[in-house]
Amino acid sequence: MAESTYFRKGFGLKQEIEGALSSDYHSRLVDQIRSAGYRLEAGGLTFRLAKEFGFCYGVDRAVEYAYETREKFPQARIFLVGEIIHNPHVNRRLEEKDIAILGRPAGGEFGLSSITPADVVILPAFGVTVRDFQRLRDIGCILVDTTCGSVLNVWKRVEKYAKEGFTALVHGKHFHEETRATASQVTRFPGGKFLIVREMTETEAVCGFIERGGDPSELSRRFAHAVSEGFDFARDLERVGVANQTTMLAGESLAIAERVRTAFARRYGEDRVAEHFRSFDTICSATQERQDAVLELLKEPLDAMVVIGGYNSSNTMSLARICSQRVRTFHIEDASGIDPEAEAIHHQPIGSKEEVVSQGWLSPDVRVIGLTAGASTPNNKIGEAIVRILRSRGQDVPPELT
Repeated sequence: MAESTYFRKGFGLKQEIEGALSSDYHSRLVDQIRSAGYRLEAGGLTFRLAKEFGFCYGVDRAVEYAYETREKFPQARIFLVGEIIHNPHVNRRLEEKDIAILGRPAGGEFGLSSITPADVVILPAFGVTVRDFQRLRDIGCILVDTTCGSVLNVWKRVEKYAKEGFTALVHGKHFHEETRATASQVTRFPGGKFLIVREMTETEAVCGFIERGGDPSELSRRFAHAVSEGFDFARDLERVGVANQTTMLAGESLAIAERVRTAFARRYGEDRVAEHFRSFDTICSATQERQDAVLELLKEPLDAMVVIGGYNSSNTMSLARICSQRVRTFHIEDASGIDPEAEAIHHQPIGSKEEVVSQGWLSPDVRVIGLTAGASTPNNKIGEAIVRILRSRGQDVPPELT
């Protein structure tokens, strides 16, 4: 591909887009809470904000690059391959800038038939599969690649596994854009294979087969949508390298890697583990920092926890899952999920795929509320959530804080 049709390092237009970014995503209230030790007392409530929250570096970069792209190509048709990040507010703002988001049917491919060489296509922070990237190259359109550096690090590890003849075992969600893109990297090498496990229960099933062998038919059914084409459990689990979707629970990824290592030690002996097993050093620092910050916040006495971020945001769901183990937790997709007039909150319970409404959630005995937000949630949505919580108690934000 000609150099002039592929961009990955920005267009040097940050100054031109700064005002729009600040208007769309900045929160003066959140800045003030951060400067006050991540604490706010107002309206008889105490708010405690986790010390790491919201936009991470990779998301910041992706959003900035998308805004720069519209600035750079003001007259061009611009497309985005899926959502740039999993946040409805951010994606709506991009659509308002006349950036069209391409959809993908479940189990299908992104529709690229309408794209021409004159168009501009943005690749999201999750990246795209090897096949989708090649399809876009074949069209010859201008590509703006916002793939997160942490995701690229995982890709390099998976490619190394495939090159050395190891199956990539990926801790992730087989339907998630990032995991699909990561797993696809093995196809760069002849015979490259992958297997995706979502949690420890699935890992145990795989490890049992590694340790004892047996009939692979049940595993073939169970992982039908989570393995590479032609996957043979008897052959392709001889040598395994572990990787992860960057937004999964970091501790769980490490535990899965250790469990797989143990399986090979039991099968072949400790002295032969290195022949059959590879691990990873690609835990996303931003994901880890946000999870660590929540764990630190949960050491304090909290009456409720509000986690803000897209319902399809894996890192937000991981934060909500951590919080729910310690305190009553409400995962809301957006600040608008808090309804002061009805004294209700629209939220998605842990493990559910349906939004529910809880009336009277802000009872008089709720005095200390913890807050955090997923890596794709802008600060203004955190600030709006705080304002709506105060209004649910019949209070407005004190003027000195706005």
